[in-house]
Amino acid sequence: MTSAWQPRPDLWTLDPDVLHLNHGSWGAVPRRVQELAARLRAEGEANPPAWFRSLPERVAAARSSLARSLGADEDGFALVPNASTGVTVALETVPLRPGDRILVTDHCYGAVRFAAERFARLRGATVVEVPVVLSASADEVVAAVSSAVSAPRGVAVALVDQITSSTATVFPVDRLVAACRAAGVPVIVDGAHGPGLLDSPVPAGADFWTGNLHKWSCAPRGSAGLVVAREWRAATMPPVVSWSEHADLPGRFDWQATADYVPWLAAPSSLSVLDELGWPAVRSAVSGLVADGAALVAKAIGGAVPDLADPAPTMRLVELPSFVRVEDKAAEEALRVRIARDARAEVNVAMFGGRSFLRLSAHAYTSAHDFELLAARLPALL
Repeated sequence: MTSAWQPRPDLWTLDPDVLHLNHGSWGAVPRRVQELAARLRAEGEANPPAWFRSLPERVAAARSSLARSLGADEDGFALVPNASTGVTVALETVPLRPGDRILVTDHCYGAVRFAAERFARLRGATVVEVPVVLSASADEVVAAVSSAVSAPRGVAVALVDQITSSTATVFPVDRLVAACRAAGVPVIVDGAHGPGLLDSPVPAGADFWTGNLHKWSCAPRGSAGLVVAREWRAATMPPVVSWSEHADLPGRFDWQATADYVPWLAAPSSLSVLDELGWPAVRSAVSGLVADGAALVAKAIGGAVPDLADPAPTMRLVELPSFVRVEDKAAEEALRVRIARDARAEVNVAMFGGRSFLRLSAHAYTSAHDFELLAARLPALL
């Protein structure tokens, strides 16, 4: 591979003996942000009562800063630990009656699908899965969802992905939101991968949007945002009942008892690191890097890079050759662990539509050499 991209692994504390090609799952926190988090935790341990007294003002300030960075309405932006929590809160808020239907697509993230199934069981509803082929164009995605929400048996709520996890595809979420609203169907947008990958991740008109800050924005794990449309704010409640119970949204989410608030306080610092890097230009360079890297790995293992209409900027799929069988979650995890152990490489393994893939992702610390080493190590392993 040839690449003009100059990676910055010095800004992170990642093990240099490992190929870190799975940023999309857990993220990676920059060194400077880790140091800030450590100082904040030390401050809290030095005087816990003073620490907790200081939190309301500090959390509110961090929340406002993060809302502005995402282009979200501050009055409707709450902090939550992760996007799974955000989806759960949204499903708890939307009224569901026996016989109602919750719409998802077959690209839905596994834990989010579990949340939909839980609320369906609790409320006597059903989950309806809309199939969307891997190569679907934006028009085809919109047509599939529009047809489902307009069906005679109405949908009570639609749950759509912004950037799919297992298939690393950008969905036309603005058009999906518009289609759902035109049908009178509330829509929850799972924007777990949106912050950091999309310049304006919060779609206009969504009833709920939630996105992780620990992924592409590189904030400490445990930091995410939930955006709630005005008509739902009075009914939207945090997952923990605590002393902020009677505050307005978003303030009622700020106090979740003796939780760890450090990720929320440190998250704006992560955004500062990316700003100093010139992240939009870096993201473009990394996108080219991961596209070239995926092609190299696919050629090495006899696989292929699927033709996606709108692949996620810094993630790519590599379809595994037919002789590599991944038929269930246990086999998926076993292959992931074997690659980590024997190739010293962290990658994601995903299944979709009876096909199995490596999902490779990169960030500002990734180099072309990482992909070259993976391409050299994988053939013997598979």
